[in-house]
Amino acid sequence: MKMKQYIIGMLAAMAVSGVKAQDYSWDHLPVVSEPVFRLDTFSIVRYGAVQDPVRLNTEAINTAIAECSKKGGGVVLVPAGYWLTGPLVLHSGVNLHIDRAAILQFTADFSQYPLLEGNWEGHPAARCQSPISGTDLENIAITGGGIIDANGDAWRMLARDRVPEGEWNKKVAAGGVLSGDGKTWYPSEKSLRGARTKDAGVLKPGVSLSSFEDIKDFLRPNLLVLTRCKKVLLEGASFQNSPAWCLHTLLCEDLTLRDVHVRNPWYAANGDGVDLESCRNVLLENSTFDAGDDGICIKSGRDAEGRKRGKPTENVIIRNDIVYRAHGGFVVGSEMSGGARNIFVSDCSFIGTDIGLRFKTVRGRGGVVEKIFVRNISMRNIVHQAVFLDMYYFARAPAPGEPAAAVPPVTEETPSFRNIHISNIVCDGAEEGIFVRGLPEMRIRDIYMEDMVLRADKGMEVSEGENIYLKDIKLITKAGTEEVNKKL
Repeated sequence: MKMKQYIIGMLAAMAVSGVKAQDYSWDHLPVVSEPVFRLDTFSIVRYGAVQDPVRLNTEAINTAIAECSKKGGGVVLVPAGYWLTGPLVLHSGVNLHIDRAAILQFTADFSQYPLLEGNWEGHPAARCQSPISGTDLENIAITGGGIIDANGDAWRMLARDRVPEGEWNKKVAAGGVLSGDGKTWYPSEKSLRGARTKDAGVLKPGVSLSSFEDIKDFLRPNLLVLTRCKKVLLEGASFQNSPAWCLHTLLCEDLTLRDVHVRNPWYAANGDGVDLESCRNVLLENSTFDAGDDGICIKSGRDAEGRKRGKPTENVIIRNDIVYRAHGGFVVGSEMSGGARNIFVSDCSFIGTDIGLRFKTVRGRGGVVEKIFVRNISMRNIVHQAVFLDMYYFARAPAPGEPAAAVPPVTEETPSFRNIHISNIVCDGAEEGIFVRGLPEMRIRDIYMEDMVLRADKGMEVSEGENIYLKDIKLITKAGTEEVNKKL
């Protein structure tokens, strides 16, 4: 079946079921506006920046950014060379351009990163200031082919069994502290104390930032955080070695990420590649991710906070991207309480990810994930499932034959996965081809899968699903080859 005919057929099926058709299709994708900048160039050297592996250029670079914005905007140039700095704050109208031969290196001195009110995994939280940040801005960019390194190895805890013995010994010899059992390294006592603190960093009424000072080093920053920004461009640069998530955009609109390169070590705790949270009108293309956690991730807030915000991530185009080792190639959730819709993913490659297409949620989240369209995905050496939709994330599902527990009523806390379209998928190697697991009170429904060839140890597992349409699915497993054409 041709793709256009397939989409028309799906629209018809949705109309019959009483579901309102989406506003977009493969023939009518969302439109994303890009920023425009003046040609004036402000070199950081003019403001006192020097190449030095010890001397910080924080003041010089921030001054150049502020002056550029004040004078109507333009390009702030980080020329070829090695530039050590503390946190940088973007301003409207500024294109921070990192020369191809430049390394923008962020310091490992934790004292340079003060505690601020931020957001972590969908909750207001105290966090150390991000290496690069911007709030309530318009027309901003980070461009150029240079390297932006956030010195994440200095911040992250490290489990002994995650690295070779020689690397572990080198880390321990350099300083820091060990957990009581000697199996985990922490950069400081504050970091270890934070790991032992319940809800570390969560901001609650009446709690001041100063009260988190004793666990400050545990509150690792994301490399880049942009909040409520409009017309944003990230193009060409390499973002690497983040203390936590690498690229985090929150409540942004008209966001373009093109030819971006994200590199976090595979063992990096919370080392997501990019997290698009409650953003609208997004284009992510021609980019490469190698992450310690999820690669390309869609979020929209967590539980009651996310529902109160009520801002879905919507109108998103993701195409021509590569994801290497990561927990998931393309991921929705688990913090999706504000919903996600009108998302188009195409022509991507996932190599060595734990899961290929990963949709995850759990009771308590609420939120609706719908109108997700995925096509032309190639996968190789997937550790677990090629296609995975699960509503028991971090929760225990009933075991086969176990007496049924009382089914809770459907409330605003009940999440929903529906109207998801996946076609033309090839996977060479996985533990399992397809896994779908809904809730008894809210089944995963109206899922359309077509034209797949999946080579995996085992084929398919579906429970608590409704209107799962499978057409031309070829499962090549240890038990043999199966052609699947049916509705579940």
